[in-house]
Parts: sequence; structure tokens; C-alpha cells
Amino acid sequence: MPVPVPAAVAGVLVLAAVATVLVVRSGSDVQAQTGVTTLRGVVGSEKQAFFQDADVKAALRKHGFDVSVDSAGSREIATSVDLGKYDFAFPSSTTAADKVLNRPQVTGKKYAVFSSPLAIATFQPIVDLLSATGIAKQVNGVWYFNIRKYVDLAKAGWRWTNIRGNTTYPVNKRILITTTDPRTSNSAAMFLSIVTYVANHNSVVQSAADEKKVLPLVAPLFVNQGYTDNSSEGPFDDYLSLGMGKSPMVNIYEAQFVDAAVRHKLKPDMVLMYPSPTIQSEHTLVSLNGNGDKLGQLLSTDPELQRLAARHGFRTQDDRLFTNTVNQRKVPVATTILDVANPPTYDTLERLLDAVSKSYR
Repeated sequence: MPVPVPAAVAGVLVLAAVATVLVVRSGSDVQAQTGVTTLRGVVGSEKQAFFQDADVKAALRKHGFDVSVDSAGSREIATSVDLGKYDFAFPSSTTAADKVLNRPQVTGKKYAVFSSPLAIATFQPIVDLLSATGIAKQVNGVWYFNIRKYVDLAKAGWRWTNIRGNTTYPVNKRILITTTDPRTSNSAAMFLSIVTYVANHNSVVQSAADEKKVLPLVAPLFVNQGYTDNSSEGPFDDYLSLGMGKSPMVNIYEAQFVDAAVRHKLKPDMVLMYPSPTIQSEHTLVSLNGNGDKLGQLLSTDPELQRLAARHGFRTQDDRLFTNTVNQRKVPVATTILDVANPPTYDTLERLLDAVSKSYR
């Protein structure tokens, strides 16, 4: 037989139930009134500052979106990140985006939102030293790094102390560009694309014979670095804070250097240098549902968001936006990227990455 509930207690329970209903309805009413949709995405670390920018958040909110992001290496996004909890994935290349689209139960679309060529963050004393050896050359105020000579020096086992008259950086370390981990990160995978292209006599690696020929030349460029970060944010942060003692040359996206200039984080002796050839990295959003699709369209077309992307150093469909940004900050960049290597196909790049991964063991 049910136990009678005292009237006072019953009254409290009724009030609590009413309050709960009011809270739920109030929350629904607020969402209905604001029309704001919350989205969650996983992005390459070099884009995290863009999504955390208060102006970007405000511009997105005008269009009804609150966007929060987690960061991961692009190859991690493409292969191992649990995408079920996200509305969009935003790796740093079309290759990684295609791999996302090939994952089970992913049926979204892809949007090439903006681009950034690979570059090298270095220091004036280093470019002066490399210039004397013919590895680095300045053209119209922009520095370029000869990848062919770099591969040859690495093959010969050159160290910084092998450079005649080197009093600038007399360190008995191998002459290596610091990259991220090619097993997880797109920037390292794209750098692998460059060096394999050069090692294959400026031809895209296409066959098993090509792969067999280039791997002994390029794998040591990664393995001999020792520990490497999973995403491009780590080594660039070290570059900004630790100086040239740890890493005199760091493989980055051009956008990272320009973004640091906009945020007044560069020191006077910091220099942007382009590998020759370089590669254009198309930062490509993959929608994982309808809301992600709307965001992809918005980021690709909205003039204000494209302007803000340029402020973070990315090249957009309107070249003038990027040009205005670098001119305002007096960042010497390549106006037009001409010497560009073509990446291998998706399957070939995966085989190359897998082979380099095995070299770590």
C-alpha cells in the first residue's frame, strides 16, 4: 500500500517539477530566439588560432554558429581520430581530406577553404651561412632553399661543422630541417612529397621502382631527427621561444610565420625561407553532417571570414586579402609560388609514409 506523502513535501515536489519544465522550456526558447547552432570540429593545429580568434567567433556567430575545435595531426584526423563526435574535420591537405572521406560511414563533402605553401622558419645568421655554400639564395628579397643540394648533403652525411669557415653555428649536428612526425602530421607528409620528388629527378614518384630508389635517400631526413612532434604547432612554438640553438631550420606552413608576424611574435633575426621546390597545401574542410556542410560553404565564400583567414596568414581566393596582410606587416613573402612539386597519388604517398614509419623501428 503506497505511503502517503505529506502535503508540504508534495508541494515541494510539484514546485520542483514546474521549475524543471520552466528551465527546459527557457533553454529551448533561448536557442530558438538566438538561432545559434553549436558545432564541434577537429582541425590541424595550425588552424586552432583562427578558430579561437574572437573576431572569427563573432563573424561565425552572426551566421548562427558557435564553433569549438580540437586539434590533431592531419594524418591522425584521416586515420585514427574518432569522428563520430564531430560535425566537421579540417585537415591540412586534399590528400588527408580524401582519406577522411574514405573512412567508413563518412559521406560528407569537401571544401578547399584556403591554402598555404610549405616554408622554412629560420634565422638570418643561418641563411647567411647557407648562402655562402649555395644552398640558400635570395631573389627579390625572398629567401629560397635548394632541396636538391639539401638531399645531396644529407646523403653525404654533412654536419654543420663541415661548412668551411662556420663560426655562426659551429655545432656537430647533422644539417637537417626539423619536421613533424610523418606518421601523424600533414606538414611532414608534404615535405616527404617534396624530397621524394627531387630525389626522383624532379619527377613524381609513381612506381614501385621509384619508391625503392628514393626511400634510402629520404627516410634518414626524418629518422635522424630523433623525436618529432605530432603536429606543426609544437616545433614552430619552439622556434619562436627557443631560438636557433635547438632547431636552426623548421618546416612550417607559410601561414604560421605570417600569423606570428601579425601577432608581433617574431624577433628581428627570424627569416622566412621557401624550399625550392615547395608544395601548396590546400587546407580542406570535410563536412560530417548537414551543419558541417553549411560551415564549409560559409568559410569558403564569406568575405569577412576570408579576410580574417588572410589575417592569420592563409592565402584565400581573393589574393588581395593576403597581399594586404603581408604588406601591412612588411613580411617578405613570395608573391607568386612558381616552383611547385606535384605530390604523388594518395596510395603512393601512403606507401611512402608506411615505409618511412618502418624505418623508425
